[in-house]
Amino acid sequence: MINKQWHLVSRPSGEATVDNFKLVETPVPDPEGGQVLVRNHYLSLDPYMRGRMNDMKSYALPQPLNAVMQGGTAGEVVASKNPAFGVGDKVVAFGGWQQFQLVDASHLAMLRKVDTRQVPLSAYLGAVGMPGVTAWVGLNTIIEPRAGETVLVSAASGAVGAVVGQLAKAKGCRAVGIAGGAEKCRVVVEEFGFDACLDYKLHADVKSLSKALREACPKGIDGNFENVGGKVLDAVMLNMNAFSRMAMCGMISGYNGEPIPLAAPQLILVNRMKVQGFIVSEHMQHWPAALQELGGLVAAGKLKYRESVAPDIESAPEAFLGMLKGKNFGKQLVKLI
Repeated sequence: MINKQWHLVSRPSGEATVDNFKLVETPVPDPEGGQVLVRNHYLSLDPYMRGRMNDMKSYALPQPLNAVMQGGTAGEVVASKNPAFGVGDKVVAFGGWQQFQLVDASHLAMLRKVDTRQVPLSAYLGAVGMPGVTAWVGLNTIIEPRAGETVLVSAASGAVGAVVGQLAKAKGCRAVGIAGGAEKCRVVVEEFGFDACLDYKLHADVKSLSKALREACPKGIDGNFENVGGKVLDAVMLNMNAFSRMAMCGMISGYNGEPIPLAAPQLILVNRMKVQGFIVSEHMQHWPAALQELGGLVAAGKLKYRESVAPDIESAPEAFLGMLKGKNFGKQLVKLI
């Protein structure tokens, strides 16, 4: 059998292109003592991957050149020489942009069995996976919302943002989102249950978006889950309350190297704001509780999510580049089988 893999072969200068990637074919290896062979069913595509394509200092090492693009995967054990895993087990791992992965015994902590009887396998890469836990950690440990407060979420139709708003609503908060396009905003309100959602594409400048936010958040903003940065963040800052909290999760407006200055940083002082960046992999102590709650909500039909699914391994780079431009709706996946 052949294993198709996508390698990063050059670093982008500005906007990434398909030419930065190369499709490589390698033989599928047989597992040896202690090893497990997994056939990946789904590949997760996430905005953080764009930052790791650059060779620069960050919270994680850059993606190596001429090696498999790193990323989360969900699949099935197809061969095992390890008693902890049997053929047919459904698992989530960090298998990268490839159809098969061989997991050594020393890395089995990265391979997690999942139950697909009530939660679909794909959801373990989204609402009941890293994006869902990201939402849970940022909301509960940084924003710490209280009933009656207003929580604002940028990129509200995305895999992380959609979960933030629904968890905030469950805590008795007013949830307001920002998304791109009328259809995304409609789903954020009608399916995900937000109280309001603003289409940033209708606002040409910070002043216009800030005015719309003032109308959607008449009591101001107590908690902001920030995924975008740039003009969106500037407009949000103008509506933050005294002693408000901001969880800094993503800055997708600057992922292609664009400068993203903050227009009014003095508001952090004026409003005595707590502003904290976080990386979900540094909060592993919260993962069990978060996954248990998220899994229960999805199984009960109380947590809604959307998925955009590219059809095959060959389509991964185009899907990834499209996601960075907001062409996806919800969690971006690649179906590999």
